[in-house]
Amino acid sequence: MDQRSDHRGRRLLLVHAHPDDESIGTGGTMARYAAEGAAVTLVTCTLGELGEIIPPELAHLAHDRENRLGEHRIGELAAACAALGVSDHRFLGGPGRWHDSGMMGTPSNEWPGAFWRADVDEAAAALLAVISEVRPQVLVTYDANGFYGHPDHIQAHRVAWRAFEMAGGLVRKFYATAMPRSALAEAMALTRPAGGDPAAAPAGGGAGFLAVESVDDLPFGVPDEQVTTEIDATAYLDAKLAAMRAHASQIAVDSPFFALSDRVGRRALGREYYTLLAGPRGPASGPGGREDDLFAGLD
Repeated sequence: MDQRSDHRGRRLLLVHAHPDDESIGTGGTMARYAAEGAAVTLVTCTLGELGEIIPPELAHLAHDRENRLGEHRIGELAAACAALGVSDHRFLGGPGRWHDSGMMGTPSNEWPGAFWRADVDEAAAALLAVISEVRPQVLVTYDANGFYGHPDHIQAHRVAWRAFEMAGGLVRKFYATAMPRSALAEAMALTRPAGGDPAAAPAGGGAGFLAVESVDDLPFGVPDEQVTTEIDATAYLDAKLAAMRAHASQIAVDSPFFALSDRVGRRALGREYYTLLAGPRGPASGPGGREDDLFAGLD
């Protein structure tokens, strides 16, 4: 296995649950490493068939037997990857092999074919086939809580971890996405309060997005000391925002703010954060004594 630390030999694999997750959580990282010449592979576990549609003009795509939303989101994901400079994207097991499970505790969790119900070893074997082909040194997915508790995110972690084990050392480092509470609080402080009708289309600095008063009101965020790695992708924030705009059915973007179907205003960050769950930890070269490179320690 080529384990060179130069960009030409670097290979990064990201495992995400639905189209749009890659852009929101790791878009800057993906764009930065792709621009630096690393091989970046994205595996998406479902088509996001149960996503809540934001624009009224796309309401006709709502989940039905014809899976029009899933098919539409394939195109959105392709456009997002192009904006990030990523050309290697696959759906786990092929498009539609497993479908969106919906939010935790909903009947769709138990539907046949839901990713939440997937046999972990079977799904991990499908991911292992990708790992064996692209031979990444680094794998990125969610933590055991799926970042914010979505069943497909939790399952993505389980499947990725099992595939990591099955790979027998082929993957050197395993990361989970993270959001330190201090960075979350800082971003929230920069988000303007909503103005006018909350349902109105966003305009100017996030107006029309709902405000959140406290970090504790959000289902994500971890203690700062839990975060091991901080990637500076501020130079690629425009690419990240363009990728998020490509997911128009799911994300409303009013740069530098965005909102999902809940209309809660969030600031898009040019710095992205991770927790190293397995593998060698690199030098504390970044802010706060964190790694500043996902490949750190692999020299």
